[in-house]
Amino acid sequence: MNAPIANRDPEPVEMSYAAAIRDAMDIALESDERVILMGEDIGVYGGAFQVTGDLVHKYGEDRVMDTPISELGGAGVAVGAALTGLRPIFEFQFSDFATLAMEQIVNQAAKVRYMLGGAVSVPVVMRFPAGSGTGAAAQHSQSLEAWLAHVSGLKVIQPATPHDVKGMLLAALEDPDPVMIFEHKLLYKTRGPVPRGHYTVPIGTAEIRRSGTDVTIVATSIMVHRSLAAAEELEQAGISAEVVDLRTIRPIDRGTVFASVRKTSRLVCVYEGVKTMGIGAEVSAMVAESPAFDFLDAPILRLGGTDNPIPYNPALENASVPQIDDITAKVTDLVKGRI
Repeated sequence: MNAPIANRDPEPVEMSYAAAIRDAMDIALESDERVILMGEDIGVYGGAFQVTGDLVHKYGEDRVMDTPISELGGAGVAVGAALTGLRPIFEFQFSDFATLAMEQIVNQAAKVRYMLGGAVSVPVVMRFPAGSGTGAAAQHSQSLEAWLAHVSGLKVIQPATPHDVKGMLLAALEDPDPVMIFEHKLLYKTRGPVPRGHYTVPIGTAEIRRSGTDVTIVATSIMVHRSLAAAEELEQAGISAEVVDLRTIRPIDRGTVFASVRKTSRLVCVYEGVKTMGIGAEVSAMVAESPAFDFLDAPILRLGGTDNPIPYNPALENASVPQIDDITAKVTDLVKGRI
């Protein structure tokens, strides 16, 4: 569950996921002069998805900085800035472009603290607009969070709600290690209650979004919302599904997952990334290697993306990642003993 929230005004307001991110960055910039924003077109243009908005007019170009069209160069400057005591937030236009900056992310940011025996830290936050559903095709629609979650030294989060994305971004800025935030592009316009002022949601804790008794659905990012919608349909069919929002995929909250599996005796992992070697594979193995395995009454089921680049065609794009009907059908088959 969420940690106690401390803020200037306890009354929440309704805002979008994108506005919640901007609010967190605004609070951070105002309260800590070490915080800077970096990224391509985040200044006057306001970012590829208009998340940064008009913060450049409030804080100036010295703190909200447009970077050249070079992800490797920009990420390198962000890592260097973190090493010198700043708290940079670096925005990639699309998560796919992390591939151009893997040297700085994987070989530098993730390893410098370890290689120097803890003498330095790299408190950089990197934001990745991710996922399919916008018709952006194969090179702008991937879900690569499992790549970065494989790397020791990085923390990887996938907030699913406006409340969590604000609180987790603020928590990431207080973390001494690199934190990678994957923000699903379809979530930017979703809305929800968000407390005013400063608060944090702890990294490394999952959240039970819906209680149930027949099956545990462990989901990430937008799949949390689709799993909740599927759970509503399943309830009409007499199946009680518990939905666990991982929120953090490195480090994973094992305790919450294990407790849910012991309660329901069935496990379905739902995620958008390619099924092969994805987050669901790690969660499945984690449960299989734990005492929770003895409570299972059915095989563990993974429901992930298909093994193909994301198509441009809308129908094929939807068919490449789990939809509500897919979740409902697979969970029903599992509970009914057809898998």
